[in-house]
Amino acid sequence: MQNASRPYPTDLSDAQWNLLQPLLPPPSRRGRPRTRDLRSILNGLFYLLQAGCAWRLLPTEFGPWSTVYGYCRRWSQAGLWEQINAALREAVRQQAQRESQPSAAIVDSQTIKTSDQACRSGIDAGKKIEGVKRHVLVDTLGLLLCVLVTPASLQDRDGARFLLERCWQFFARLTCVWADAGYHAHALLEWVQGLRPERPLRLEIVRRAEGQRGFQVLPKRWIVERTLAWLVKRRRLARHYEQRPDHSEGFIYLTMISLMLKRLAKTQPAI
Repeated sequence: MQNASRPYPTDLSDAQWNLLQPLLPPPSRRGRPRTRDLRSILNGLFYLLQAGCAWRLLPTEFGPWSTVYGYCRRWSQAGLWEQINAALREAVRQQAQRESQPSAAIVDSQTIKTSDQACRSGIDAGKKIEGVKRHVLVDTLGLLLCVLVTPASLQDRDGARFLLERCWQFFARLTCVWADAGYHAHALLEWVQGLRPERPLRLEIVRRAEGQRGFQVLPKRWIVERTLAWLVKRRRLARHYEQRPDHSEGFIYLTMISLMLKRLAKTQPAI
């Protein structure tokens, strides 16, 4: 029998909501008082993320679709998802008995086809796919540090530079970034080393073994590839639908938020 308090499998449990609620913005002191239940809004976003449906097809239990979309839009533009992701990531790392900030990370990209109404796309010459690229930086647990969505025509080396420009100053302990051979460029290696002269940051290329044929798990690279696989398990992310890159990045952060909430909620004491 289905739980009456969780009509959909994607709905937040009480333990997950208790973790997430303190990270949400308080009601504004200006304008009309908040009348919508934020838990219902978030349940609608997690449903949309998993089901991959259009905004107008959201079940009415979550409230008007335009209201759910409005909250998602405002919070994406305000960077709220990135802030929540950072707070939960630190909690998961501490739960795993790691330092709250990573000292090593892995960078990679994922090319995704776009729909006809999505934002400007490009053609990935290597994969022969027209769409967008998701450039991600993850820690050694596979948790997301930063994401950047660009046209697929942008080379991985340039995407890595824009990605690191966006976030390197937030990770003071970071000293090493692993990448595959597609990121090997003398100019990029020198640029990464020059980012932080007082605490050098280096880019290390993880190469295939000489003579290797077929698939083989490579050290460190499998971690980020697993994270990219987590993303496309959400139907909203299996194809690119968003008209704005920040909305697409917001859904990627939401995916990681959902995964981390499930991990953390398992250790919460029952009430």
